[in-house]
Amino acid sequence: MGIFRIEGGQQLKGEVKPQGAKNEALQILCAVLLTDEEVRIDNIPNILDVNKLIKLLGNLGVKVTQLARGSYSFKSDKLDLDYLKSEQFKEDGSGLRGSIMIVGPLLARFGKGYIPRPGGDKIGRRRLDTHFEGFIKLGADFRYNKEERFYGVEAPKGLKGQFMLLEEASVTGTANIVMAAVLAEGKTTIYNAACEPYLQQLCNMLNAMGAKISGVGSNLLEIEGVEKLGGCQHRILPDMIEIGSWIGLAAMTKSEITIKEVRWDMLGLIPTTFRKLGINLEQHGDDIFIPSHTEGYEVQSFIDGSIMNISDAPWPGFTPDLLSIMLVVATQAKGSVLIHQKMFESRLFFVDKLIDMGAKIILCDPHRATVIGHDFQSQLKATTMSSPDIRAGIALLIAALSAKGTSTIHNIEQIDRGYENIDERLRALGAKISREE
Repeated sequence: MGIFRIEGGQQLKGEVKPQGAKNEALQILCAVLLTDEEVRIDNIPNILDVNKLIKLLGNLGVKVTQLARGSYSFKSDKLDLDYLKSEQFKEDGSGLRGSIMIVGPLLARFGKGYIPRPGGDKIGRRRLDTHFEGFIKLGADFRYNKEERFYGVEAPKGLKGQFMLLEEASVTGTANIVMAAVLAEGKTTIYNAACEPYLQQLCNMLNAMGAKISGVGSNLLEIEGVEKLGGCQHRILPDMIEIGSWIGLAAMTKSEITIKEVRWDMLGLIPTTFRKLGINLEQHGDDIFIPSHTEGYEVQSFIDGSIMNISDAPWPGFTPDLLSIMLVVATQAKGSVLIHQKMFESRLFFVDKLIDMGAKIILCDPHRATVIGHDFQSQLKATTMSSPDIRAGIALLIAALSAKGTSTIHNIEQIDRGYENIDERLRALGAKISREE
């Protein structure tokens, strides 16, 4: 197990280019199973979760060729479906939550799909009902082996399009159902569909492969099933979660940083929400420039003067993946803010580590925390901590980089799951961070 050792309190400076979007990559990679023709994908991030999925696809029989850094070709013309019932697949699939999205493409193309109960972040209950209820409505039979914790869906007579109203706007659930529906007979209508940029990218890629999906970008998708999909070339968006992480890092360390090629048109409420904390963001073409906040930053209040409340919501609301960053950034703001994590019930439990560092945080319940900012009058203190999940891990890393003294972070594999070579890129900006075993 690795650790990061961080000497905090350093002011950073320079340019950084965000990696490809992790959450998009996991969907796009599963979609290569829908065709026997070659698919090229560019800007794939070199991170643990994505590499695990690429390995799983290779074990399934997908021909994987790395063309350049971040660029791969995939050809799924001769798959080994027996692998889906092997012990190796149980091990490969259970360690990655994104593996659930291979089920939709396999069900659509081969009439059956299996997956062990997937792993991922320990951030509370994350139901899979949306996925399987969608498959059932399309005509699949569902099975669950409790002893082996193994899911299966089969549709020997094929899938047929249906109208469905999703109980929750699940991103991965919508992606899985869409990938199953593109090869189903007839028309499928999905209402209350997720419409995140990742989902838009997936739909655009599938249309480039020959699918007929309309309503892309809205919560009402209509899909006319086709008999076969072909190959295509697709480029993954820059990771908006990593972009938000760099913004938070710059503010907390009073650093001057330029984030390159961010795709402003796909950032939604992210810039607006950081500005609510008083952080100055400048748009330079398609770049974000964050000047050094030498005088600090002040939390805004609502028009009626009440305390600022920052909460998450399905797109186009503010992404839940950045609430951990907002919380840690608020610890040094001037003023107070209520952080309300509505979509997951355990993502705020890392705040005890920030309290140990001297942050003024009141954890109201599993979903809400009130942060009273220091206004940089009191610096966070270095400590030893462990990363519980990807997003809390990067929030703790940002806290350590701003803290006085040397901090140690254990379980950094959680951070590596979502951030590519984060220590090297931080050192390039002037951070004093080392990776040790």
